Parts: sequence; structure tokens; C-alpha cells
Amino acid sequence: MRVIIFSWEYPPRVIGKLAEYVSNLSARLVKSKVETYVVTYHDTMTGVAEESNGVKVIRVANPVQTHISLLTWVLTLNQEVERVASNVFYQTKHIDLIDVHDWHFVPAAVTLKNALGIPFIYSVESLEDHRSPSANQPFNMAIRGIEWLGFYEAQEVSTKTEWMQGEVNRLYQVPKEKIRVITPNVNSWIKNTIETYSSAVETGVKNK
Repeated sequence: MRVIIFSWEYPPRVIGKLAEYVSNLSARLVKSKVETYVVTYHDTMTGVAEESNGVKVIRVANPVQTHISLLTWVLTLNQEVERVASNVFYQTKHIDLIDVHDWHFVPAAVTLKNALGIPFIYSVESLEDHRSPSANQPFNMAIRGIEWLGFYEAQEVSTKTEWMQGEVNRLYQVPKEKIRVITPNVNSWIKNTIETYSSAVETGVKNK
């Protein structure tokens, strides 16, 4: 299996817990014979690098330097994410799956799904309703719209807890059977992840 993971943070760029999680996940996937690429952001350290553990990391910078909000930064950066992921697709001839972590790169995953037929999983780290409770400004509504798009277009949704599974179901009406709970750092973590990947790929093939 060959997968691409999208994450807006990855070592050495660490904003929160997601960077360490994706680093650990990708290394363990490679150990389990899953060819793994990580596409992420870095403002200066750009390009392709293969780490000692076998993970192939592609870092991109934003082509637009000045931004009025996080939304403009995310949407312009998605163009670069799409570009380098497409390059991987054409160079390798086949990508089985994209695993997009949090909402930031959902637009790129949706574009690649519809343009190149690559299914994707939406791995939820947090939700806008939790980050900004009761905020109903256009900024917050736009982020919720991107989250909704990810839930609608993804073949599978993954959460780390049953509580978050319930919140995704409650806030976005995503059917619970579409939401897989994958608990990190347990013995079955990578096995459950690969099973979810395989299920999403199979569903994606059926829906083509």
C-alpha cells in the first residue's frame, strides 16, 4: 500500500501534539510495509527528504507571503499541497489513499479525490465548535464549511476517542458507521489504521 499523509505540522515544525503523532504514525506505517509520504508545511526547509526510518517527507512553503487571516493562508497553501501530491501520483503511477489530518488540507484532498480518483480519510484532531464555542462569525462558519466538506467527501472518518466520534455525529450528522475510532499508542493502533485504510480504498474503488 502507498499512502500520503497531509499534516500542517510535522517535526521540526511543532505547534501542538499533531506533529509528534503524525511522525510516530508514519514511522510505524513504514515498519508495517506501508510506503508512506508526508506532505507538510515549512517556511524555509522545503523539498523532498527521506528520513532514516524510511518516511518520505515533502515540505512546501506558501507561495503567497502576506495574509489577512488563517483562511487565506490555508487556501493558498493548499495549491502547493495539491501540486506536490500530484507529482507523487504521476511519478509512482499510483497512490492508494490520502490521510488528511485536521481541516487545513481538506480542500487539497477533495480536489485530488475528484481529479485523480484518490480516496481519502479525514482524521479529526479537533473541531471548530470546540476551538471557538458559540462563535458564528464568517471566519468560523468558513472553517466549519471546510470541516463539513471533509466529512462529506471522505471515504472514512477517524477519531481518537469515542467521545469525538459522538461529537462528529452530533455536530455534523456524520453516520457513526462512517466514523472509525482508532486509539493511538495501543498494541492494535497500526493494525486498526491499516484496516481502516484498506476499507476506505475498497469503498473508493466501488464508488468509482
